[in-house]
Amino acid sequence: MSKIIFITGGARSGKSRLAEEIALKHGAPLGYIATGQSGDGEMEERIARHRSRRGPDWQTLEEPLQLAEVVRGHDGYFQAMLVDCVTLWLTNLLLTYDDAPRALAGVKELTGMFPHLTTPLILVSNEVGMGIVPENRLARTFRDLAGEANELLAATADEVYVTISGLPLKLKG
Repeated sequence: MSKIIFITGGARSGKSRLAEEIALKHGAPLGYIATGQSGDGEMEERIARHRSRRGPDWQTLEEPLQLAEVVRGHDGYFQAMLVDCVTLWLTNLLLTYDDAPRALAGVKELTGMFPHLTTPLILVSNEVGMGIVPENRLARTFRDLAGEANELLAATADEVYVTISGLPLKLKG
């Protein structure tokens, strides 16, 4: 069984940087599973920033929906795999299917694979439930879905970190 590491925190809190540092300790080759899609110029800039931090040890796999299949299909190939990020994956699932239970089933499928993986897996997710209650149904549904997903991932991970203002705090493991 591989080690599962879950990293959460607010936007721009240092989650991805911490995840990359942890992954680099495993040596090359490393798999970077990107769930974001470049739908506009600002998102393209974010993706470019993330890519520029990673060097030749990383192979990027772009997958907005079929995360479990990509993880399963690349298990054993990399020294570690990093998923960045779970909340963008959930956004993609929710906007594609408009079905929060179906999206949560995808998270359960992913966590069900954890005991069978041989490659360490690092998952990055935003903590979105610490603010005000959103004013519209979709935003509330997403907030609740992300909270439930993070809870499942944290419960099944070997190690859990939260990052605040660039500082990591180990919560589990």
